Parts: sequence; C-alpha cells; structure tokens
Amino acid sequence: MNGIQRQRLLWRTAFFALFVLAPVLDLFRLDLTQGHFILFGMPWTLGVRDVGSVEASINLIVRAFLPVALVIGAGVWLSWRYGRLYCGWLCPHFSVVETINSLMRRASGKPTLWQRQPLPESQSDGVQIHPRRVMWLPVAVTVFFFSLLWAVSLLTYLLPPIEIWKNLLTASLTRNQFIFISVATTLFVIEFTFARHLFCRFGCAVGLFQSLVWMGNRKAMVVGFDRERAADCAGCDTSCEHACPMRLQPRRIKRKMFTCTQCQQCVQACERVNGPKGKQSLLQMVEGQCALDVSDRDFGRRPEVPCSCFHRDAQSESSG
Repeated sequence: MNGIQRQRLLWRTAFFALFVLAPVLDLFRLDLTQGHFILFGMPWTLGVRDVGSVEASINLIVRAFLPVALVIGAGVWLSWRYGRLYCGWLCPHFSVVETINSLMRRASGKPTLWQRQPLPESQSDGVQIHPRRVMWLPVAVTVFFFSLLWAVSLLTYLLPPIEIWKNLLTASLTRNQFIFISVATTLFVIEFTFARHLFCRFGCAVGLFQSLVWMGNRKAMVVGFDRERAADCAGCDTSCEHACPMRLQPRRIKRKMFTCTQCQQCVQACERVNGPKGKQSLLQMVEGQCALDVSDRDFGRRPEVPCSCFHRDAQSESSG
C-alpha cells in the first residue's frame, strides 16, 4: 500500500465513522418526531412559522436555499475538477464495496459474482491471492454486519438515535423499528452481495451527477496513460484492471472511464509492476493540458502530449 492508498484508507475510515456517529452525536439528522433537522445539536427549522412574510422569506433564503446552493456549488466545483472524488475517498458505501470485493476475491478468486473468470492468483504487480472456500464465511458475516449497520444508521437519521441503539441492544425494538431494520437489512444484503458496484456505476444519483459534470471538463483530473511506453505493458497481466474496484480498464479513453472514482489503485498496481524494473508507472494522474490525451480521444483526436505530463526514467527518456 503506497502513500496515496494509506491516505485514502484514513479518509474513508474517518468518514465512515462520521456517517455512523453523526446522528448519535447530534451533528446532523432529520428528527421526524420533532419535524425538523438537527445540526450540531441545535434545531434547524425554516423559520417560516409565526413570523411576517418578509422575515419568513429571508429565513427561507438563509436557512434553505443558500445552504443547498452552497452544497450543490461545492459539489459541482469538485466534480468539475476531480470527478467522483467523493466516491473514491469518502463514500461509506464505496468503502463497503472495496471491503467485500477484497474478501470475495479471497473466497472465489473473483471480486464480484459477475466476474466471468477468476483473476490470476499471482499477478505481475506482486499481489498473490489464493482463493479458499473457507473465506466465504467472513464474506457472509461482513455482508450481514454492514447491511445491519447501514439499516440501523439510516434509521437513526430519522428517529432519536439513542433510543434506536438502546432498543436494538436490549432487543426491545418497536414493531415499526423492527420492520424498517429487517427490510432494510435484507435489501442491503442483496445489494452488497449481488449489485454493490453495479449500483455505484448505474444507480447512484450522487455518483452519476459527479461523472456527468466531470465529463464536461476536458481538462479535469483523470488517469493518464503514457502511450509512448505502451510496449512496456507487453509483459504485464493487466494488473491495473484487476486492481480497479469498478471493473474498468484504466488505459481506455475518458468515456470508457465514466465511473472512475479516482481511487488510484490502478496507478499503484502499475507502480508495483514497473518499480522493480527501475521504471516509472505508465499510469499517472494528469490534469490540464495533459488530460486532453485521454478526453480528446473521445472525439477521435490524437493530441500531442507534453513530455512533462509523465514522470519517466532516464532510460525511457533517451529511447523516446
């Protein structure tokens, strides 16, 4: 695990903890019993009751339209420059996707049930995973644990969280609480088992929004492929593709990378393949003018790529 992946692990772990604890600590939740949001322990209402029309209009702008506009604006700006950065670095659902992918590969050799062929047990990037059927038990336990945790966490965003957790731990859930948690847990078990990455690619509105904005910026950050050194890929078993949790092919054009989460696991895999040879990775994160080599190829163009776009070893520079 390189430095980038350690940073991702730290960010994803912290945000997952925040996702679970935010309602418990009253940082943010919608309390249906009180009929309003709670933000940092304080009630957050629209402030339109029992006030004049002018004050109600101002409160509506300040407390509703302005916060929503700021959140959407920040999301558009981040997506325009970095694509699905939230998905790859923060999203609690994607953290579950990566965890189950890893365990399922150890059980079956395939990161998802829909993978046609098992991945190589010994890869060019040094990864060695020998599937064992006994690992299906950790897969099942992990799927159920995260499904239950997600179901309970979602309910705590709507009802008093202390009450929910207390009732759960003392086996005294109300009828409605039990029904919600049971149904939600069942749905999450199905989704996490059969369709977790498919949901990320095709069903998540937040992810699709980020991808659509990102596609509109030809100079946005993207995984770049050093095509002048493409011959160096000849002895590799496409470790970069095996590493991608979204099952993408990182060397393709941007349109084919529509759902890339900027996790950079493909870059790490390429570094592992070329590092022992004393060479730089063929895959590197690029943006600005350098990103045109990926995005412009969607339109059949072959843009010239400045030499400064890719870090290359001295041998590659002299031969190029």
